Amino acid sequence: MTPALRRFMLTAHVVFSVGWVGAVISFLVLALAGLISQDPETAPAAYVAMNLTGWFAIVPLAFASLLTGLIQSLGTEWGLFRHYWVTIKFLLTVFATVVLMVHTQLIGLLAHAAANGALNSTDMGAARGQLVIAAGAGLAVLLVITALSIYKPRGRTRYGLRKQQQYTPRQQQQQSSP
Repeated sequence: MTPALRRFMLTAHVVFSVGWVGAVISFLVLALAGLISQDPETAPAAYVAMNLTGWFAIVPLAFASLLTGLIQSLGTEWGLFRHYWVTIKFLLTVFATVVLMVHTQLIGLLAHAAANGALNSTDMGAARGQLVIAAGAGLAVLLVITALSIYKPRGRTRYGLRKQQQYTPRQQQQQSSP
């Protein structure tokens, strides 16, 4: 990648990733409000808002973050499988995205129940609590991913070590010498 394209992609990745974290925080607030509110109008409104937030903010931001991160890793010297922190970050992002997609079904179910006035059943109580736990766990995973991006712990994978040894300055000199 050219330096300008690399900076653009990095900016896009950071914006999408931070947006994802912010949207999950909003989702967590709505999930808590839906779970603990005594107001008969707040809980249904929270679940309808969670469904909209999930589909129109969290899901697109998750996929955009995943895609721009993949492009960044493949288009820069970091590589996708050269450093443990990049590989772990990628795997956690894929995991978080898959779990998100699984939970969108539950969110849709609760939004539908809220629209039809069926949130008071005991089955819905367990699902409502599950969304709070899932949102909190999702936020924790995103914060770990963010910390990995900032701290970049040392450690190359076997593949990364091979690539590093393959392109040492001494080897390049030996290959270019007559």
